[in-house]
Amino acid sequence: MATNKVAITIDSDLLSKVDLLVSQRVFPNRSKAIQEALTDKLSLLRQTRLASECAKLDPQIEQQLAEEGIEGELIQWPTY
Repeated sequence: MATNKVAITIDSDLLSKVDLLVSQRVFPNRSKAIQEALTDKLSLLRQTRLASECAKLDPQIEQQLAEEGIEGELIQWPTY
């Protein structure tokens, strides 16, 4: 995967915590620590979006659609 160098501004206390994790060998360096944190955050945001979209669904309508689909499939199944 290609990587790019960027400059960021980060709170001193937060940077100290990152540096502590690097010194404890949790991460090999600051870049990897920040990269993994961003990856985790983006993944969480995607999951949260999916959950919020699912919350918009009407359970009764979804049940009706599922039942209609099952009825259609049962008609198409051959008898044994």
